[in-house]
Amino acid sequence: MEYMILINADENYEAPAPGTPEFEAMMAPWMAFNQRLIDDGHWIAGANLQPTPTATTVHKRGDAGHTMTDGPYAESKEQMGGFYLVRAADLDEAIELALAIPMPFASIEVRPVAFRPDAS
Repeated sequence: MEYMILINADENYEAPAPGTPEFEAMMAPWMAFNQRLIDDGHWIAGANLQPTPTATTVHKRGDAGHTMTDGPYAESKEQMGGFYLVRAADLDEAIELALAIPMPFASIEVRPVAFRPDAS
């Protein structure tokens, strides 16, 4: 079964600059986690997202058309910062994967994928 793991956290955290030893130290557990997902056959996709000021929200209004606004749809203390799409035997295994994400403070939502046209 496939699961979407949505990672939400306070994006006001200032990460070290790329290319610095501090950045490499911060990224090492993430790269190890990604490799674990790949090696164990869980990996489908994953990505870090740009901060919310780069977002555009499209509001569809049926026959009335649509509107667009800059930023996320709702103000929130935590923002979606990234995601993983994984294969897991069941929800328990997907939760175990979510708990292994190397992030000490975050809200992580695990949700079964209902349908994905290109899934094998």
